[in-house]
Amino acid sequence: MSERKPILLRIDPAVHDALAKWAADDLRSLNAQIEILMRQSLLDAGRMPKKTGPIPKRGRPPAV
Repeated sequence: MSERKPILLRIDPAVHDALAKWAADDLRSLNAQIEILMRQSLLDAGRMPKKTGPIPKRGRPPAV
């Protein structure tokens, strides 16, 4: 799996709260919710890079 890139995101507190509630309703982290929304926007705009990998599976990694 490729390395995840950290970013700093500054958003309005009300937008943050709405995203956090939406993420909780979907049983996701806020980061996962933001990534899903960004990916959907890229797909809708026809700008999703072809080499983009899938979103990592949620939950605990498999035991080795």
